[in-house]
Amino acid sequence: MNILQITSSLRGAQSESTRVANSIVAKLVAANPDATVVTRDLARDPHPTLDEAALGALFTPADQRTAEQAARVALDDALIAQVQAADVVVIGAPMYNFGIPVQLKSWFDAIARAGVTFRYTENGPEGLLKNKKVFVTTSRGGVYPVEADPQVPFVRMLLNFLGMTDHTFVYSAGQSMGPDAAAKGQAEADAAVDAALA
Repeated sequence: MNILQITSSLRGAQSESTRVANSIVAKLVAANPDATVVTRDLARDPHPTLDEAALGALFTPADQRTAEQAARVALDDALIAQVQAADVVVIGAPMYNFGIPVQLKSWFDAIARAGVTFRYTENGPEGLLKNKKVFVTTSRGGVYPVEADPQVPFVRMLLNFLGMTDHTFVYSAGQSMGPDAAAKGQAEADAAVDAALA
């Protein structure tokens, strides 16, 4: 089993989304001692954002790219290779201003490449990152009912578009609502992890 862990919280060791993601990875490794784990901390090692130069490099044929363009595309290629090789992807996705951290959005921008991780067909887009199990751990300061949560539908849409349709979301809610609410949210997240991996 190849496990890819993506963390994106800016809180380092204090991150709740990373704590839960670490727990999932640890339990997966305990159940699969031969598993390999690749980790990518997007807060400590952020991927470049998609800008005009990067887009220009991607749309330039490979044999016509400058050395600078080739180097920029190679950064995205490395992230794509990591996710292609993974059997399980564990993503730490804290809620920042009702969305995901810009660092995580840059990761999605890097791995979403037409003809490589998805393609357009006469029946619509088809994701090519298939047969992967994805866990998304999302921490948030408040408590949001499903119908008022803008973050998870966005992440689910991105995953589905890329072909990663087998996903489980684990919520740590109420993390900024006082110690009792935070502890309750953490306990509920831990119980959800145990249930998902049972």
